[in-house]
Amino acid sequence: MNFVAYADREMMMLALADRIAGELRQALEGEGRVTLSVPGGTTPGPVFDILSGVELDWARVDVLLNDERWVPETSPRSNTALVRARLLQGPAAAAHLVPLHAPTEAPEAALGALAEGVRAVLPIRVLLLGMGEDMHTASLFPGADRLAEALAPEAPPLMALRAEAAGEPRITLTAPVLRDAMHCHILITGAAKRAALDRAAKLSEAEAPVSVVLKTATIHWAP
Repeated sequence: MNFVAYADREMMMLALADRIAGELRQALEGEGRVTLSVPGGTTPGPVFDILSGVELDWARVDVLLNDERWVPETSPRSNTALVRARLLQGPAAAAHLVPLHAPTEAPEAALGALAEGVRAVLPIRVLLLGMGEDMHTASLFPGADRLAEALAPEAPPLMALRAEAAGEPRITLTAPVLRDAMHCHILITGAAKRAALDRAAKLSEAEAPVSVVLKTATIHWAP
């Protein structure tokens, strides 16, 4: 685990956006298309705002969410809506957003088609993750109903999971997909999440799902 501490959040967001842009630019020099996977939630919003204005060949970038709540895009809890509003703007509007939601009552009804879309853009070149104080990442929550399957080496790339802490049913990338990313970054803020990160390094993957990527990730933290 590579841990980088910043003096403040603004400095962190600028540095992280610059690093992600550089990794995408380098990947685009050798690949026809590259995949950027990003989290939802409010924390990465400033990174998205900065990246959206970066001059890249965005038309060759596939943007894939780490996970999605099973809610329509009209919901304020939709990760898809957040990414459209904050990342897919300006030059970055040319990127292709891989769908992680469909208008079905339960995620299982759309899982097959959505998984095919995910498989088509793997492996992930640049992966940005968040982490909760419970040490979940993507929608790999401790205690989730199918967590063991999602952590297994033979897990499919995309699964539907339910957990008490998650609220709605979720659809999420699984551990093998996250581990296979060429560049992995985890963005966290505040003392509570730093303490959770320290705990995660000593716990099992079932207890702290974020630990599936800690060996290869760069952690970006600011108070």
